[in-house]
Amino acid sequence: MSLGSVLTAIVTPFDADLAVDERAFVNLMHHLAAHGSDGFVVCATTGEASTLDDDEHLRVIELACQERPPGVTIIAGTGSNNTLHACALTERATELGVDAVLSVTPYYNKPSRRGLMAHYRQIAAATDKPVILYNIPSRVVIDIPNDVLAELAQIERIDYVKQANNDNLALIDGLGIYAGNDDIFARTLDLGGCGGILVASHLVGNQMRRMVDEPQRRAEIDASLRELYRALMVTTNPTPVKAALNLLGHKVGGLRLPLVEADESETATVRTALENLGLLERR
Repeated sequence: MSLGSVLTAIVTPFDADLAVDERAFVNLMHHLAAHGSDGFVVCATTGEASTLDDDEHLRVIELACQERPPGVTIIAGTGSNNTLHACALTERATELGVDAVLSVTPYYNKPSRRGLMAHYRQIAAATDKPVILYNIPSRVVIDIPNDVLAELAQIERIDYVKQANNDNLALIDGLGIYAGNDDIFARTLDLGGCGGILVASHLVGNQMRRMVDEPQRRAEIDASLRELYRALMVTTNPTPVKAALNLLGHKVGGLRLPLVEADESETATVRTALENLGLLERR
């Protein structure tokens, strides 16, 4: 099946008490579906899965599946550095009706090549849905080289990789490639990849959709979004995108510790990028 090309790694909105704001989540999901998103990755890095407990985590996945806009796909972040925990989350997400799961490289443990293979074999056995590997060495200590990705692709149901190491970006035999960083979305499409698991699509989803549909204008559109990509990296994700969404009137709330809200300088950087794109009136 096709999971889509513009997959938004959707934020998890919180209310004033930092509880999950379910109404805000559903409203945002429908807004994004109307503005370019083919599907949503829920409860991953941008969704602050690391500070959700399991009940909250599974409730957000359930809510996404129950309230999904017509035609969109739902991919659940179910990774963990504990293989048994990752398998349990994967099993429950599958039961809740997701279209695929995203499974991050085990962090902190620093598993060997054989350990990685064993870890992902068990996860793939816990679902009948596609598994997307998530290679993000900046957060998880280790990088999965392309030759190991090709070996992992031989495991049934491991069908894709979200590649968040820009230096490793290349086609892998047996795996569909998703850009894991906004700034390599255009490159990934040019290579013949599937698309991107994106953050900027919260704000410029229609433009990113055009990068898929209008390949002759892809480089031009990509160049016009570079300032926004940089602004969304001014501090740790998802702090900048939550600041941007709040500035644009989407009430997504704050962040749970140890993440903190954008400071004055960071907010100014985000605001300027939004203003320069005409998304926000200049003050």
